[in-house]
Amino acid sequence: MSWGETLATGWHAIRAHSMRSLLTVLGILIGIAAVILTVGLGLGTQKDVSAQISSLGSNLLIVSPGSTTSSAGIRGGFGSSTTLTTSDASALTSKTAAPDVEAVAAEKSSSESLVNGDTNWTSTVVGTTPSWLDVRSRTVAQGRFLTAADETDRTTNIVLGSETATELFGSPRAVGRTLTINDVTFTVVGVLESAGSSSSDNLDDTAVVPMSTMQNTIVGGTTRTAVSTIYVKAVGTDEISAAYQETQQLLLNLHGITDADNADFTVSSQDALVSTATSVYRTLTVLLTGIAALSLLVGGIGVMNIMLVSVTERTREIGLRKALGAPPVAIRRQFLTEASVLGLGGGLVGAALGIAAAKLLPSVLDSSIVVSPTAVVGSIVIAVGIGLVFGVYPAVRAARLAPIDALRSE
Repeated sequence: MSWGETLATGWHAIRAHSMRSLLTVLGILIGIAAVILTVGLGLGTQKDVSAQISSLGSNLLIVSPGSTTSSAGIRGGFGSSTTLTTSDASALTSKTAAPDVEAVAAEKSSSESLVNGDTNWTSTVVGTTPSWLDVRSRTVAQGRFLTAADETDRTTNIVLGSETATELFGSPRAVGRTLTINDVTFTVVGVLESAGSSSSDNLDDTAVVPMSTMQNTIVGGTTRTAVSTIYVKAVGTDEISAAYQETQQLLLNLHGITDADNADFTVSSQDALVSTATSVYRTLTVLLTGIAALSLLVGGIGVMNIMLVSVTERTREIGLRKALGAPPVAIRRQFLTEASVLGLGGGLVGAALGIAAAKLLPSVLDSSIVVSPTAVVGSIVIAVGIGLVFGVYPAVRAARLAPIDALRSE
């Protein structure tokens, strides 16, 4: 019997029991669709997290102050100290001391109430320098950003995030409007382009003022020169490791610290954050994929079940073929072909269902789903493999039937 005849015979046998075959295929296609969606959801989540972290700025190093310890011995968390100053940020701009650092932007932030007439909104007010826009990879949607003149003259100009502008003025179009912070009137000179949310902050709910204004008009006090964060942008991706070393060593020297383990600051890189997040979601994806793969096992058992039933129902047919000279290999091949067709059918339909669901679900789940071509092709191959593996025993059983016993069966 040729391969063409084998396929035709197998297809005829499947169609003869269409409902049973459909239920068998259903078990496989659900498993395939589940695997594709699980892998896609894991990859999509990794993509979203990486994008959120990268939205802080490209090639970015984040320098945070150390922790504090009160007189009662209570230790604050990282970032609670005032060990970083504007002088540290200025020193990092030196091309001699830090040749792999492209730009630096210090931040001094405080939660303040912004007032527009009868409307008020509490937001994070950030004092910084003009380099902040480039270092944080932000863009201005309307108006302009702060300039060197704003910093030098301690102006009361302010740039708002899109959400902050909407909450105060009912619309992101707020350039030229005024608001007050601690009874000081500020003029809106720009509105930032929406950047979404990071892992801990809403990047669109912010207000940016000159660092000099923040230090002397809004905050004041003896710690006015202290900053909450220093953002350091490396020259390029390949130089971020060198920039890390230069930043750490320069600050250790400035603070008179010889042992890096005793540093009163921490330096973290975007690569470390992305790697950690990716590792976590990769592990989660593997776990969920394993759970989804269990449904494929159930589908495989269904294939074996229907093939065993098929062997029992077609005993006389098998005996007649063997009596007419069909060798055992032809019998095995026929039943393996039928099992493979069931697996392939389930794989193709399941892949199509998984891809369709991946296109529709993101709008419902508010999360990206990335369809992996490797997962799709691999799932179809696995589906055919399931048909072959779970069809082996029924095929061997059919091939071992003695012709005389098969012909005498009812």
